[in-house]
Amino acid sequence: VSYGVLPRPCRALVLLNPQSGAGHALEDFQAVVQPMLADADITPTVFVTERPHHAQEKVRDEDLAQWDVLVVMSGDGLLHEVLNGLMERPDWEEALRTPLCILPGGSGNALAASINYYAGNDHVAKKKLLTNCTFILCKGLHGPMDLVSLSTASGKRFFSFLGFGWGFIADVDIDSEKYRRLGNARFTLGTLQCLARLRTYQGRLSYLPAEPGTPRDPKAASRGAADTTCGHGALPADTLLAPLGQPVPPHWVVVPEEEFVCVYAIYQSHLGTNLLMAPAARPHDGCMHLFYVGAGISRVALLKIFVAMGRGTHLDLHCPHLHCVPVRAFRLEPRGSAGIMTVDGEALRCEAVQGQIHGRVCRVLGSV
Repeated sequence: VSYGVLPRPCRALVLLNPQSGAGHALEDFQAVVQPMLADADITPTVFVTERPHHAQEKVRDEDLAQWDVLVVMSGDGLLHEVLNGLMERPDWEEALRTPLCILPGGSGNALAASINYYAGNDHVAKKKLLTNCTFILCKGLHGPMDLVSLSTASGKRFFSFLGFGWGFIADVDIDSEKYRRLGNARFTLGTLQCLARLRTYQGRLSYLPAEPGTPRDPKAASRGAADTTCGHGALPADTLLAPLGQPVPPHWVVVPEEEFVCVYAIYQSHLGTNLLMAPAARPHDGCMHLFYVGAGISRVALLKIFVAMGRGTHLDLHCPHLHCVPVRAFRLEPRGSAGIMTVDGEALRCEAVQGQIHGRVCRVLGSV
């Protein structure tokens, strides 16, 4: 793996959302993070966001030459903004060489939990997770991370680092927003509420399986990356996808079920601090882990899956309704516009969407 190390002294731009999670991000930064950075010769400049898309505009227009690392202290939504701001720059390839660091300041913190897991640390939450992630920043080691590009029927295209969801998990994510002040407990409450009124969604799911050897084969992952870039300055091209109005390519798999409780494509290990959804995932393994749950599953069986997901043992239940496939691309065509879609935990309009992996597009702090 092509590791890099942050220079010392190091200049860090810290993008911080004071409203994220339970609203303690700024005080946690001052109490926990700042003293550790001082010891590590990292000088932070804190940019406090005041509205949605504020961080996106900041990194899109910023002279990045003055920073050695971009640090996001928030939930996963702010990093989604920052990545898409970087992708809007004419010099996006250069901009994405600036390593990114996530410090957990939200209620979800899935990437922070994943980075902690890749580092071989014990499962922790809250202040302990923040301390571990700050220590990873202080060590300064960074490596490559895949991104996924998603395109929608209405013509939007954006980049994602964590996951795309439709159905049950997306419902929990968005319905529990109103309990944001509870921190991570909001997801437990949201899960129980969504279980009580379990819904199913109709649509067609198709995917391009990852060939054996694509994950864990760095050469294949970097070949994939080389295939996807078209010309200097142009964004990575989706060479694996057919246009949304056309049938999927003939070598794709079309899932026979057309009624789902949940579809989730995840490309990190954790879906939340307490949800180890894809234990085999790594940040540059060249694939997405596509989970789908067919209709007909009982509430009890679904609850068992989520309880087991806390330990990453849900696939050991061998539930006939739960499927997990490593894929390089997928397409989801919902029938009608019912249901919520999410990308990196942020809500999307429900419409046809497809995505593909792009290997090693950016760099992230951690033992990755």
